[in-house]
Amino acid sequence: NAALAHYSPSQDNSRRLSVDEMYLSDTGGQYLDGTTDITRTVHWGTPTPLQKEAYTRVLMGNINLSRLVFPPNTAGRLVESFARQALWEVGLNYGHGTGHGIGNFLSVHEWPVGFQSNNVPLTVGMFTSIEPGYYRDGEFGIRIEDVALVVEAQAKSGENPFLAFEVVSLVPYDRNLIDLSLLSKEQIQYLNTYYETIRARVGPELQRQQLHEEYEWLQQNTKP
Repeated sequence: NAALAHYSPSQDNSRRLSVDEMYLSDTGGQYLDGTTDITRTVHWGTPTPLQKEAYTRVLMGNINLSRLVFPPNTAGRLVESFARQALWEVGLNYGHGTGHGIGNFLSVHEWPVGFQSNNVPLTVGMFTSIEPGYYRDGEFGIRIEDVALVVEAQAKSGENPFLAFEVVSLVPYDRNLIDLSLLSKEQIQYLNTYYETIRARVGPELQRQQLHEEYEWLQQNTKP
């Protein structure tokens, strides 16, 4: 159940999955044109109020950092707290880094990009993960991880264009765990835009491959 952030099960102590608890899936693959590293947390039953609030606040942190606009050559450590703010507001936190560089058909954790004090400043063309989380010992774990590309911000003012993140992971979040009452209008608008992007890019490919069940799942899970 991922209460330990980097736990690996074995045949001797692995647990049977249940619809009554959280399930965290950290996935990735390496391809000739890029590397993926995507984590989603789901609950197939009825989450507790704490689970739902914790998940929503992790998602808020993911969104807050993903939609940030910042000056060129900003160090990742200077903006890392945006991913933690919603958790800090209620006394929660996580004990791992907020993101790491991702290589192009190279290393999944690629130095020196990221949000720690010894990482280099963020510049256009860098790929980094954005992955806030929350872990409650012996009970459950939450992590929401996306891959983001550093790009020039669309709104340009002054001599030097500011930077922003373009999230390139196209996987819906678990609607069952989102408490909409905690989200701002801007965060909800970000989600809706993200879901429109997923539908536009992934939907036609699923139809091309005649993956009808998967296409219907995608439509259901990317509703506004």
